[in-house]
Amino acid sequence: MMFLLIPAFRWMAVAMALVAVFAGTTVSAQPVEISDARGITVRLQQPARHIITLAPNLTELVYSVGAGERLAGVARYSDYPPEARSLPVVSDAVQFDVERMLALRADLVLAWQGGTPPEAIARIERAGLKVFVAGAAGLDDIARNMTAIAQLAGTAAAGSIARAAFDADLRLLRGRRSAGAPVRVFYEIWGRPLMTVNNAHLISEIIGLCGGINVFGDQRPLTPEISLEALLAARPDIVLGGGSADTPAAFAARWAALPPPLSALPVRYLSPDLMQRPTPRILEGARQVCAYLDGVRSLRH
Repeated sequence: MMFLLIPAFRWMAVAMALVAVFAGTTVSAQPVEISDARGITVRLQQPARHIITLAPNLTELVYSVGAGERLAGVARYSDYPPEARSLPVVSDAVQFDVERMLALRADLVLAWQGGTPPEAIARIERAGLKVFVAGAAGLDDIARNMTAIAQLAGTAAAGSIARAAFDADLRLLRGRRSAGAPVRVFYEIWGRPLMTVNNAHLISEIIGLCGGINVFGDQRPLTPEISLEALLAARPDIVLGGGSADTPAAFAARWAALPPPLSALPVRYLSPDLMQRPTPRILEGARQVCAYLDGVRSLRH
């Protein structure tokens, strides 16, 4: 029970150190059966030893549960952790090199619901490869994906430690939910055209976790385009985002060039990797969001 003595905000660092220890343990040869985000049961005769990922967040999740050594190929832009950059690239948003997946002796392909086209998944399955489709409509789904991937890769011990760290950190964030007045938030995921997220998106859950209100939460679709007129009428207290800029300065400068009162709004940059990749690191982004909203509240007093 020593983990109870470790502050929750340190759990992830401790877990990653322990994951590294457990990652080298022998993989069980027991069969694995897990239902994926489609409701399809994926069956493996033994845990996967040659895993392909079709999205950067899936690559990161594989490493997070101590299964990085089992990665045979990854999606383009798989850049975290750094060692992922040296792996063979087998896919991007539109290209899926099934022949190379076969050449890499893949025994499991991890696809992303809403990101990997269904026709690409079907083509990979027709080639005889097993495909597990992961999805994340909410923060709790990230933990479930960690457990599923660990089981599929045969790293259940490391996965349990990593998930415990994530769950503890998430409980800490949920426990500190601000009792202050709500902060009206506009979250930008792209600048031209101006795009945001609605309440069905994971980012909106984080905004709510920090005591914020997504001013376009009731819009459709999941990532609606927004006019400047609509944004003015929504009366946000703060602008968050970063998907359309590489640095905080560039993000702030673009908003400063808009007409008032939009140019006068506080603008805060968040790395897309910490907010738009459903991995354990998203809690780092959540802590930043909470700090920014607390900053708005402090100015009200």
